[in-house]
Amino acid sequence: MKGNLLKIEKAALVLLEALLLGCAVTFAMEWIALGDPQAALDWCLASLPPFCLTAVLYGAAALFLGLLTSRLWIGALTVSAVGTALALVSYFKFAINGTPLEVEDFGMIGQMNQVMGVAGDLTVPGFAWAAMGMLALLTLFFFLLKKKLPLGTGRTRFVLLSVELALGLALVVGPGASAMGQAFSVNTEDRIMSTVAYRDYGLTLGLWRDACLLANRAPENYSAEYMDSIVKRLDEILGPSQSAADPQKQPNVIFILSESFYDITRLPGLTLSADPAENYHRLSKEGISGRFYTGYLGYGTGYIEQSIFSGLTGKDLKPGTNICFRDPGDYSLLDSIVTPFKTAGYETELLHSYNSSLYNRTVTYPRIGFDHLLFSAQMQALDLNIQGSPYAGGYYLSDHVFTQALLNRLDAANADGKKAFLFGISMENHQPFNPEKFGYKCQIGVTSDELDQDDLAITKVMLEGLTRADQALGELTDALRERKEPTIVVFFGDHRPNLFMTDGDTVYSHLGLCDGNDCSNWSIDQVADLYSTNYLIWANDAALLKEPAGTKQDTGLTALGPAVLNAADMPRTRYWAMQDRLSKALLVNTDLYCVTADGNPYWNVSSASLTDEDRELMKLRDAIVYDTYYGQHYVTDRMNQPVGS
Repeated sequence: MKGNLLKIEKAALVLLEALLLGCAVTFAMEWIALGDPQAALDWCLASLPPFCLTAVLYGAAALFLGLLTSRLWIGALTVSAVGTALALVSYFKFAINGTPLEVEDFGMIGQMNQVMGVAGDLTVPGFAWAAMGMLALLTLFFFLLKKKLPLGTGRTRFVLLSVELALGLALVVGPGASAMGQAFSVNTEDRIMSTVAYRDYGLTLGLWRDACLLANRAPENYSAEYMDSIVKRLDEILGPSQSAADPQKQPNVIFILSESFYDITRLPGLTLSADPAENYHRLSKEGISGRFYTGYLGYGTGYIEQSIFSGLTGKDLKPGTNICFRDPGDYSLLDSIVTPFKTAGYETELLHSYNSSLYNRTVTYPRIGFDHLLFSAQMQALDLNIQGSPYAGGYYLSDHVFTQALLNRLDAANADGKKAFLFGISMENHQPFNPEKFGYKCQIGVTSDELDQDDLAITKVMLEGLTRADQALGELTDALRERKEPTIVVFFGDHRPNLFMTDGDTVYSHLGLCDGNDCSNWSIDQVADLYSTNYLIWANDAALLKEPAGTKQDTGLTALGPAVLNAADMPRTRYWAMQDRLSKALLVNTDLYCVTADGNPYWNVSSASLTDEDRELMKLRDAIVYDTYYGQHYVTDRMNQPVGS
């Protein structure tokens, strides 16, 4: 009896040690995230239920590995390494763009070197080394004990491993995950933006709830008959299909994503010696322009592209889904905005002034309708008469060379008797914004009472990149004025750069536009402001525009695609007619915020000013998205047909 009690006491001690390790790992991760041990302790005490659940998860994982190896220190070493690695990756991601690590980011793991390369120099901070040192000392303590786990061998250990494995699976699948989340005060029902989930629950539970708790739920009464009724109701709302346009009158389309472009003259507190967006402002008087409400700040270019092409955002997909790394077949289930151009015989090409390594473009772009993909090397092989180095500001093609490549491909398609649909991605204004990026040169002078000389040096790099992007836009449109072929240019910035100053804050917080870098602390107006850039639709024949020259009209992530189809008089499928109708109500709708067509931002659509028909249409769209990507494809083919067919 005494021997059994001793074994129980030792077993309880090991369990306590595992729990202690879990607490230490959880605390260390918050230390790395918040940069201060006192702030980490305050979070642990203020968020006690999520802290305890996270500690149990890491402690259980260490115990499981300890049971497998008979050494708890091995479990401690592994769990500590995993926890600190996740925290460091999240720290670096937050340093780049102000958002923590998300499940969707794991789709980019194979491209981590490329991501780090375009982000600039990243170093592990001193407080992170201190947090990791604490875990190393704890692991060393377990190692020095060199104690076998006193939980028996053979059958006993197998039973214990099986029980722990079963409990672990219960946290991943089935009702166990939801029940556990609710027991520890974790919201398991609603979608929450990553920064809020991270703040309330910590990184680990934020990832866990997205990966295991939330899912796209089937519509009530989901069936073939139900989806047939959805299509019939859509046709009633959308009305008759548009008539086909004359193919001879359809224009070329040059669609340009200008990396991090926005109208910097919108920033307060900067005094500029000249207008860095001179061409954008001049062309806006000839075309249609306004704000472009995007879904990201500081990064996410590939995700933004996919949203524009497909009309989907991450909110439409299962939480944690990387929109660029889904099953390859998903990208061709519904027509993209490229599809009608390809069907009409256009030459459809992507031009990207970096290489093909990021965002899975070589897989997804052919499936959404592009005939050819040209990256930096392929563009340099064109007959462009490049003078000097083709690069500017690092390893990206200059916007000047990029513009010459666009014109080259336009002329080649037209010479073959084809129209061209070109989607170009310029990169000269991409981060990193190191002061030496452009050789310390800036064409436009800038002063500010809010920024010191070191911060001004960083700001000048962004200013020079924006100026060069604007000059390339002017160069392109000037060349198109000399061409007889009717051509529409759609130009927009994908997101603002999250321009960090020397103290770790951004230029936006320094200029008083927001409080700190964590958008979970911003007002809805601040989010809408900083999550917006600028766009322009211009044509070398004013008759091509659907609105009077000089029209100011905001657009957004899922509204720009329908605008491109309308500008080019492309026939619309039932799906894109639905998207077009919704764009008259919502410009963008993400997990973070939404903006209605009148330019008013809201945290979510439930509080947005929408008509009953708008809300009904959103419900119908949800059913279509579920049926297409998670259901039985009852009506997917019909969504690729005209309204009423």
